[in-house]
Amino acid sequence: MVDDDPYSVFHRQAEPLLRVALVAAYGTQRGREAAVDALVYGWEHWERIKVMENPIGYLYRVGSRRTRRLLSRRQVVFAQPTPQDEPWVEPGLPSALDRLSPGQRQAVVLVHAYGHSFREAARVLGVAPSTIQNHCDRGLRKLRSALGVNADV
Repeated sequence: MVDDDPYSVFHRQAEPLLRVALVAAYGTQRGREAAVDALVYGWEHWERIKVMENPIGYLYRVGSRRTRRLLSRRQVVFAQPTPQDEPWVEPGLPSALDRLSPGQRQAVVLVHAYGHSFREAARVLGVAPSTIQNHCDRGLRKLRSALGVNADV
């Protein structure tokens, strides 16, 4: 693969977006594996995928579908932080994130942890920006409740 061929250019743009979205959905290890699987699929089917309106959203669904088949109904996505973890993480956050629906967890992580706009997150996940906003609102409400945070402060 030459560095400036069309797939390489696409890969450089798509890889970080896919990795972040799939890690938010399935945890660090499974999410990274899903991103690799999706990008390999994209390379193998590049002629068909390059003409799609939203190839990143399509590959997100490819990685997600392949990963969901391997998961049991309720597996822990985010492990509890250890004292050596940097930066400091609220100890209850991983389990609170695990209790969110996958859509809520992805929206909250993409928008509030990685700083994506609703539109950017929606494009990666292949949904409407209003869906991302709704998932964020509901997810944040559940996180605040689980962590005992008063939103008025």
